Amino acid sequence: MTHDIVDRIVGVTPALDELRRRRPVTKEQLQASFDALFAPVSVEHASQAERELVAAFATRLAGDTDPTGTFYADRALAIDPDRAPVVLAEAASAATGGPFGSYAEAGLQSENTDGDRYTPSAAVVEVLGERLAAALAHTHLLVLRPREASGDDIQRLLDAGWTADGVVTLSQLVSFLAFQQRVVTGLRALSRAGAAA
Repeated sequence: MTHDIVDRIVGVTPALDELRRRRPVTKEQLQASFDALFAPVSVEHASQAERELVAAFATRLAGDTDPTGTFYADRALAIDPDRAPVVLAEAASAATGGPFGSYAEAGLQSENTDGDRYTPSAAVVEVLGERLAAALAHTHLLVLRPREASGDDIQRLLDAGWTADGVVTLSQLVSFLAFQQRVVTGLRALSRAGAAA
């Protein structure tokens, strides 16, 4: 089995492998980013379970048929079988089209769009803990309403027990997942196009 996570998620074929080898630096850096975020030297500021649960939530916001979402859901269920089902149910209920939000900059208000915002219920906070619940709310913001992110959102994470380093890790994680998901979607589309040709 291939060690490359994107290859595993996509189900690499010889044609896709050849295509990916044309961009070896991109392929290597994508895998290195995964390794840094999911096999880190230290989990002091973001535990392994938090990383896996946030990844499952972030990637499931695209819907439960997305193979990246399935990959991370399986990982989350393996590492935290008590909280993962709640996180996955929250992702399913919070999934929506996007991104959307309101611009703060003058002259851009005509491009504002609206959509559902995610706030964990008190019952969910009780099960997941304030720290993880805050991370999920922030993840939803970064995935679907990035133009609305502000210092107040960072403060909410700090108030919930995240350190500054933890906030950086969380933001890097969500950013990486969005990119990885786009790569997987593109490769799957190329694979289908090749099969149809």
